[in-house]
Amino acid sequence: MRALIVVDIQNDFLPGGALAVPGGDEIVPLINGLIRCFPLVVATRDWHPPDHGSFASNHPGRKVGETILLDGLEQVLWPPHCVQGTRGAAFSPELDTSRFAAVFKKGVDPRVDSYSAFFDNAHRRSTGLAEYLEERGIRKVAICGLATDYCVLYSVRDARRLGLDTWVIRDACRGIDLQPGDSERAFAEMEERGARLVESSEILGAEAHP
Repeated sequence: MRALIVVDIQNDFLPGGALAVPGGDEIVPLINGLIRCFPLVVATRDWHPPDHGSFASNHPGRKVGETILLDGLEQVLWPPHCVQGTRGAAFSPELDTSRFAAVFKKGVDPRVDSYSAFFDNAHRRSTGLAEYLEERGIRKVAICGLATDYCVLYSVRDARRLGLDTWVIRDACRGIDLQPGDSERAFAEMEERGARLVESSEILGAEAHP
């Protein structure tokens, strides 16, 4: 059985949000269609405390986009986003969440960021997703969501480290591209790590013509 992992389709990553990913809203209808093609669907959400160390506002004199050392790890500074309990942390109201079997929160420790669906960036804390999939005997996953060059990339890295057969639904992802080409470089790395890049039409077409 293959599971679909929907990464961070939250208001703050959509147009008008605190850390909007360009075109992030464009993938929501695609994801809603994909959700119906998988027997198991799970989702992740950033769930930051207000004092999270990745927020530039918590480092006087620092600006969004700068890199610092946070508890020994390089950390890009972001605007405050997806703060626990806020509208920005909520899923897009356009996203069909009715078939989410489980939702895994990440970024809850103010001392370390957590891009991956599976672990924080220091691999000190599991979100519980790896254990959840293992308990159900799932070795194949498809990943989509936001953002290609951060949370999707890190999720793919960990999925491959865990030995999971990993598909990335390319057109159901969008990137931040702090540096031009970051998303394309991320996709190239995913392939190098053994992930398969597919288009949503390959999955939706297979569902329509089994």
